[in-house]
Amino acid sequence: MNMDMNTENNSVLLCGTVADAPTYSHSSRGQDFYTFPLEVMRLSGNSDLINIIVRREQLELLESGRIDRLRAAGEVRSFNNRRGDGAKLVITVLAKELSLCDDEDMNLVTLRGTLCKTPNLRSTPMGRDICDMMVAVNRRYGRSDYLPCICWGLKAREAAEWTVGTEIVLTGRLQSRTYVKMTDEGLVEKTAFEISAAEAARAVDLLNVM
Repeated sequence: MNMDMNTENNSVLLCGTVADAPTYSHSSRGQDFYTFPLEVMRLSGNSDLINIIVRREQLELLESGRIDRLRAAGEVRSFNNRRGDGAKLVITVLAKELSLCDDEDMNLVTLRGTLCKTPNLRSTPMGRDICDMMVAVNRRYGRSDYLPCICWGLKAREAAEWTVGTEIVLTGRLQSRTYVKMTDEGLVEKTAFEISAAEAARAVDLLNVM
């Protein structure tokens, strides 16, 4: 898979405010990576706090004296957390491009992947249909990212009919939400991440339209 195909499969563009200073994350293929939270406002007035992963050399931009508003373009990534602390599936954004910006807050995700679990249709307490999907998105070196996605209303009812192995295309936003979980230490507040799809369709349906 070439880089262009990888970008077509998994693309995210964010613009927001840096919420905290970068900290060391991990090393891979001889490079050091750091992470920091980017706060992106929604039209509703709420905000999403998204964890950005950057290479060490990209930190020079953040250390230039203006740790403020940034534009990050890259890919949504996932990895399994086997340490036992925090979420089992960790969702981040790997920033391939990072720049200062004065634009309005932006949160745009485009994915092309395959359903790897049976979609789950449910209703919110307000009676709105919502469908949970787990989408496997291929990337280079034979690896995949497993990304939780949701869609609403009519799209949710359509998605509920799709089967495991269906290739889908969606656009939406990467959002964070907090929830409370009972643990041995009592109630603990946790954060989950998911892509909320504004548009979602089977790839074969899009080909038939063209």
